[in-house]
Amino acid sequence: MIPREILKKIRQIEIRTRRLVTESLAGAYHSVFKGQGMNFDEVREYQPGDDVRTIDWNVTARMNHPFIKKFVEERELILMLVVDVSGSGLFGSRAQSKRELAAEIASVLAFSAIRNNDKVGLLLFTDEVEKFIPPRKGRGHVLRVIREVLFFEPKRRGTGLVNALEFMGRVLPHRSIAVIISDFQTPQSSGALPLPIQTAFRMANRRHDVVTVQITDRYEMELPALGRLTFEDAETGEILEINTADSGSRDAFALRRQKELNDLARQFRSSGIDSIQLRTDEPYSAALGNFFETRERRRLRG
Repeated sequence: MIPREILKKIRQIEIRTRRLVTESLAGAYHSVFKGQGMNFDEVREYQPGDDVRTIDWNVTARMNHPFIKKFVEERELILMLVVDVSGSGLFGSRAQSKRELAAEIASVLAFSAIRNNDKVGLLLFTDEVEKFIPPRKGRGHVLRVIREVLFFEPKRRGTGLVNALEFMGRVLPHRSIAVIISDFQTPQSSGALPLPIQTAFRMANRRHDVVTVQITDRYEMELPALGRLTFEDAETGEILEINTADSGSRDAFALRRQKELNDLARQFRSSGIDSIQLRTDEPYSAALGNFFETRERRRLRG
């Protein structure tokens, strides 16, 4: 039996995110994430303006006037949500933690997928793969995905992107949409991803349509002026003391963090991977809308 407060939380997320999906994102999702090809549907009589390359010459010869082949998109796709549940995801300086925002983003994308008759799977990871839920359809399945992102209790606290990407490559036999939701804070990196992680992303993106969603919090980007503070790293347990009363130190911290985010976005672009940067203290609908619009413009140009 799932506790009532958990059900209430899941239902609140469903209501918020389904409204956004219904009003604007389901159609955008369909436009920018395409199936694997086209399937033959039927033949019909040629009409002025039809592409002459689609003429079915055998039928045309039998009927003595032109007919064309009509194709429909092979639509069914798999959306694999690859979500970081490491210790740093529990941080949130406002009403929402990074993990709670990750659950909302997962919900928006999952409901968009099932409205388009696609399957949704879930892979939760820390520095190891913690849980894998095979792709399925249906509202009940999406609600389970939301519940797991919100309330799953991982065995470990670190972040290991390579393990998650390699596991994903083994369990997805066909080209899929893979959305990696994480803060991308790893012990080996400060902004730029180490070479093994870069390589893993490039390999994954050759086989799948990889999109990254980076979630940060306001106080990971700028320090509050609260004097001398002691911080504990949620993943490593390392203790760090910072004097936040010094404006120069705060400015240097903010500049360094912004450079790290810019460097990470640049790395993803160089690997041909679309990325979205979100913050727990800012609405996410505009950023998702911009992402879909950018991909749609690029698709039309191509």
